[in-house]
Amino acid sequence: MTTAVAAVLAVVFLWLGHVVAISFIEAPLRFRAPDVTVRIGIGIGRVVFRALNTVESVLALILVVIFVAGAAGTDAVIPIVIAVVVLAAQLVLVRPRLTRRTTRAMAGEQLPRSRAHLVYVLFEIVKAAALLTGGLLLISGA
Repeated sequence: MTTAVAAVLAVVFLWLGHVVAISFIEAPLRFRAPDVTVRIGIGIGRVVFRALNTVESVLALILVVIFVAGAAGTDAVIPIVIAVVVLAAQLVLVRPRLTRRTTRAMAGEQLPRSRAHLVYVLFEIVKAAALLTGGLLLISGA
């Protein structure tokens, strides 16, 4: 395994760990904590997901730089590119809608369930699966 491939492997699993920890563990549990109101939970979520998306963007940029430099040509590039594209879609297409919605909810407006939230969750599942697949391909040497 080359240094570049090892670096990609580390970044991929670091990114996957962040997504799993925040999106699939912290976020669902946040509203189950005692005395956490919807407003407080949303406020915490906005801060946490802004930080997560910043970290994800940096990790995605590192991966793009390594692949563009040609230092890690591998079959894992396809699922990793899928993860990067999904992140971009979340940031450009879904997050602005969720931000507008959470602003309204924090102002006290009662809102129905959000399709944008479900799309974001679906993208998180696709992104996690793509990162896992890319990481496993790197480990297998494909």
